[in-house]
Amino acid sequence: MMTKRRVWLILILIFILAILAGNLSYPKYFNQGVDFLNWKFNLNLPYFWDKPFKLGLDLQGGSHLIYEADLSQIEQKDKGNAMAGLRDVIERRVNYFGVQEPIVQVQGQRLIVELAGVIDQAQAIKEIGKTPFLEFKELKPEDVVKKIEEKRKEIEGKTTEEIQLIPDWQLGFEDPFQSTNLSGKYLQKAELGSDQTTYKPNVSLQFNDEGAKIFEELTAKNVGKPLAIYIDQTIISAPVVQEKISGGRAQITGSFTVEEARDLVRNLNAGALPVPIKLISQQNVGPTLGKISLEQSLKAGILGFLGVILFMILFYRFPGILASLALIIYIILALAVFKLLPVTLTLAGIAGFLLSIGMAVDANILIFSRMREELSQQKTFSTAVEEGFRRAWPSIRDSNFNSLIVCAILFGFATSFIKGFALTLAIGILISLFSAIFITRMFLRIFIGTRLEKIKWFW
Repeated sequence: MMTKRRVWLILILIFILAILAGNLSYPKYFNQGVDFLNWKFNLNLPYFWDKPFKLGLDLQGGSHLIYEADLSQIEQKDKGNAMAGLRDVIERRVNYFGVQEPIVQVQGQRLIVELAGVIDQAQAIKEIGKTPFLEFKELKPEDVVKKIEEKRKEIEGKTTEEIQLIPDWQLGFEDPFQSTNLSGKYLQKAELGSDQTTYKPNVSLQFNDEGAKIFEELTAKNVGKPLAIYIDQTIISAPVVQEKISGGRAQITGSFTVEEARDLVRNLNAGALPVPIKLISQQNVGPTLGKISLEQSLKAGILGFLGVILFMILFYRFPGILASLALIIYIILALAVFKLLPVTLTLAGIAGFLLSIGMAVDANILIFSRMREELSQQKTFSTAVEEGFRRAWPSIRDSNFNSLIVCAILFGFATSFIKGFALTLAIGILISLFSAIFITRMFLRIFIGTRLEKIKWFW
């Protein structure tokens, strides 16, 4: 049996964790207190980390776009890779506009793009609609590159105002690489390979006849220098040319993993393939609608939570009060985890979280019912507590494990909104197990050997 001192120590740690998680979830009042102390006593206390919740399209507002790709020029076996490459390119493009973790999904020949909180919708749509563009660039003349590097060192660590006072400061932001005649239209294919000696992954390139000639000329004059590969004006690799390469075949080697090499192959092929896409559907979600939905969801959640607490107290009396306190800690911890991961909260995700609250209460109900059975057999309070948890655990474990399996299936195969539901439900289930099995147990152990344990009506 765990000693009382150890039980109190664990509970103190739990409450400290809950306070930290609560301030992370909602730091407003803590930071207001810091403002007061700094003003009153002339201190310089720091604010608590204020990290906002990440809201999805239905809560924050934004755009829901559907594009259709023209794969008429692509062989059947290459269509999957072409669509996957396009998805990666579009994700980079919408990230350029400051969209936090956009949702880009492939469904057959269609791309579904969800842009939560997008600022310039018209420009985003224009950029997304372009065909991915692949090009190879070489270094500018040595004197120009040297000036760019010197200017970068000169402006390094300076503020915007200080930079603008430096002569020719714009030079520090120039690209040291310049365009060549070699672009994605000359690349026939890119393939994943491996070195026969080191077994490290590499990427093989195959150009057509015209591209082979251009590539040979480029490598001949850039031996010992990097030849940069760009997709949509973003550099994805800059291998150093070891020797003049003839025949239109080349290899990109480096310290990348197999997955990184595979992604590079996919992006190269996407840049080389002429896969235009067109916008076929556009739906705007206003922030007002999202705000109303969020407010209604929070109101429903609070009412449901209060209803659960009332039920627990009426039916299970003092253990119901302890379970309600554990449930409050559970909610605080879950919200903190949602911020830390971070989890994109949608209406479906909030529904999953609320459902996990009910499942957390289910575990407590099983435990308290088992405890009552033990007490009805005239067993001691300490025995009833330990046996109640021990006998309830198999049912709690199996039911929650089955729920986690369903969450994994939904997250792996469902659409984005259902994935949000599955993710928040799974996180909630895992935290609820900690809340019901560990926190509630510690609360009950406090009263072992006290006068309250002898009041049968309480339990």
